[in-house]
Amino acid sequence: MSEASPAAGEMLVGNVERVTFHSEESGFCVLRVKARGHRDLVTLVGHAAMISAGEWITATGEWVNDRNHGLQFKARFLKTAEPSSAAGIEKYLASGMIRGIGPVYAKRLVKQFGQQVFDIIETAPERLREVPGIGPTRAAKIIGAWAEQKVIREIMVFLHSNGVGTARAVRIYKTYGADAVQVMTENPYRLARDIRGIGFRTADTIAQKLGIAPTAMVRLRAGISFALTEAMGEGHCGLPVNELKALATKLLEVDAALIETALELELGDGTVIADRVGETDCVFLGGLYHAEKAIAAHLGRLRDGAVPWGAIDPDKALPWIEQRTGLTLAPSQRAAVATALHSKVTVITGGPGVGKTTIVNAILRILAAKGIKLLLCAPTGRAAKRMTEATGMEAKTIHRLLEFDPKAFGFKRGEDNPLDCDLLVVDESSMVDVMLMQSLVKAIPNRAAVLIVGDIDQLPSVGPGQVLADIIGSGALPVVRLTEVFRQAAQSRIITTAHQINRGRMPALSRPEGETDFYFVAAAEPEQAVPKIIDLVGKHIPRRFGLDPIRDVQVLCPMNRGGVGARSLNIELQAALNPNPTAKVERFGWTFAPGDKVMQIENDYDKDVFNGDIGYIEAVDIGEGELAVDFDGRTVTYAFGELDTLVPAYAATIHKSQGSEYPAVVIPVMTQHFTMLQRNLLYTGVTRGKKLVVLVGQTRAIAIAVKNASGRRRWSKLNEWLAQA
Repeated sequence: MSEASPAAGEMLVGNVERVTFHSEESGFCVLRVKARGHRDLVTLVGHAAMISAGEWITATGEWVNDRNHGLQFKARFLKTAEPSSAAGIEKYLASGMIRGIGPVYAKRLVKQFGQQVFDIIETAPERLREVPGIGPTRAAKIIGAWAEQKVIREIMVFLHSNGVGTARAVRIYKTYGADAVQVMTENPYRLARDIRGIGFRTADTIAQKLGIAPTAMVRLRAGISFALTEAMGEGHCGLPVNELKALATKLLEVDAALIETALELELGDGTVIADRVGETDCVFLGGLYHAEKAIAAHLGRLRDGAVPWGAIDPDKALPWIEQRTGLTLAPSQRAAVATALHSKVTVITGGPGVGKTTIVNAILRILAAKGIKLLLCAPTGRAAKRMTEATGMEAKTIHRLLEFDPKAFGFKRGEDNPLDCDLLVVDESSMVDVMLMQSLVKAIPNRAAVLIVGDIDQLPSVGPGQVLADIIGSGALPVVRLTEVFRQAAQSRIITTAHQINRGRMPALSRPEGETDFYFVAAAEPEQAVPKIIDLVGKHIPRRFGLDPIRDVQVLCPMNRGGVGARSLNIELQAALNPNPTAKVERFGWTFAPGDKVMQIENDYDKDVFNGDIGYIEAVDIGEGELAVDFDGRTVTYAFGELDTLVPAYAATIHKSQGSEYPAVVIPVMTQHFTMLQRNLLYTGVTRGKKLVVLVGQTRAIAIAVKNASGRRRWSKLNEWLAQA
């Protein structure tokens, strides 16, 4: 449920006739309500900590037309009160909500006390014994259950009055129970730490309403973790002490001396941890610090055992696999296969065209012939699909492999319930962040070997850390670095250009003789670049290369902002490629129409779609208030209120393209992208194209990117933990 103030949307009041569904875990409920001003019963969906037939409700929200269930009232805020009519009271008591009372005793209580039942329970509970059949045990149950109901109501009223929507209010109540009001009053910033979906900004807003001063130590201490969380968004696991203090001072807008005190208190409590990275004093978020330490420990545990397949003689296995596949392995590839067959944990890294897939396939086929139990995984759905196509074996996303449970918001697989395999292969490992790698390695059984495959020169993960780079840099595990580009791959200018960029050499941008797969189109200014990009995507590439402009051509941008950023180009390309849709809806600053290419921008485990997944809108149903998106042959339905998780994807950032490949890629490279022009960014973008890559922009901007090898340093300690292990 989206959050809103109680004033937002329509209001609905009435009696609950029936509770069709109620989840104790999430509070989600479906109610049938006799609403004021409505002749027929109304269906209401919302969140409530506890709900019962007979209760009087006040709800704020909007009407939606659900494709399967018809017209419903979708409540953002839902306030309950005990019923006042005799019939309502009897229905409420008979619902089983109050322990010790069922239909029989509900009737007796109303007959005995009429509409004063609740007052009797509240102020004269000893009179319950006047009702035939109610003895001391049953009376005690009724009194206890009524007190619990009262506490829940008071908590919900308190949360609503402080601007917390019902969905979040239920989550808060489920986390803290009867202590919810006390926790929020004493330290609302605990919400950001304890409850998923509530961040510092939300907690800070609640704190302001409660009258907590901007300089209160409780706020400043929470602000230390907030500053580190903001740094986590830049890929850091921690920050140098001076950088952390400066960032916290800026974010919280308070005096630096106060931050100093808050930091000392947080370090004392262990919420954040001080340690050194090299010679630099740093502070880490506790969770990330322990996660990096755990990765090193688990990889050390896995590395030290014997390989589960026993001794395999490469001199026999390699000729056998060459005969089976009809391929002749190069010396570097043979050495890589031999290393993997002898090692419990192996890393294979290299760019495009160096034979990573050939090596992985050779290893898998040799071990499959030995009856070894194999598991394959990758961080994204698209990367897992590519791996399946390349190996002929099923590859899963890491989340699916570890059996993610949305209710518990955790993985079913772990140390107590490990994966059942002898070899686990992890592809596109440059994309795996610290928290996901920790979850993965702790689920690998002692007996299993691990093959980690990835391109260290690509962009690091979107999440915190630089796991692949740290593993390779530590020198703690066998690493096979592939650098030789094979003859067939060397005929591709995409591959030769990518390797030139990676070595810091300016690629050849002059117009080639005849047909090729890499081009440069000059554009001195953004005003020139945009029409050229639209012409390339909409007309030139489809006409010359026979590719579909929407499904086969992907514009990849260094950044979102600016005239040639992903946001602006999406609007321009949408207008050019899907100009007259049959229907459209505008939500969250975007227009969505049938035929549009869209991208999911956060994981949705209920819909089974994940951050970075690309789909195509099949239909927009204005009457039903929803649209349907095709993701790889599977239709997923979104209510209009859920469209904040979708964006048009005619253009996307290079970061969002990691793990994906596209038939054709168009990349604007302009000096206005200066802050993002880095070698690994350009290299990652170029290596996304399978058949065609076109750079559009300025030679100078490309030169800046090629020269800028530094990127932005990520503060992590995994490298050191591994070296120690």
